[in-house]
Amino acid sequence: MILLVVVHSAAIQDRDGAKLVLERIVGVFPRLKLIWADGGYAGALVDWVASLASWVLEIVKRTDNARCFVVVRRRWIVERTLAWLNHYRRLSKDYEYHTSSSEAWIYVAMTHVMVRRLQPSQKPKYGLRLKPG
Repeated sequence: MILLVVVHSAAIQDRDGAKLVLERIVGVFPRLKLIWADGGYAGALVDWVASLASWVLEIVKRTDNARCFVVVRRRWIVERTLAWLNHYRRLSKDYEYHTSSSEAWIYVAMTHVMVRRLQPSQKPKYGLRLKPG
């Protein structure tokens, strides 16, 4: 499994941040055909993605007539992953000064999550102790 992370300043708009990620994955995932994104990524980004690598950027939106909470197809995958990351203290707040440090901690946390899932007999534990004891 390959994981790619890009952390950027809050001054960069989400659609522009998506371009940073997508430019880095060209050629890394040769079987990639479809990318799901929420409504914030609609617009010109859809065409840009198609011209970049012939991928389809499908916008996953909630229905406009929903009056209560409705699970949006595929959106829960993103929310679940963000929830996993929030179990790690260093990622629960913005502690890092450099974006490269934040990226490194996300790699550490997600590697821990993935390794724990390889052993399904144990209940997944979150958080990472860097010091014994």
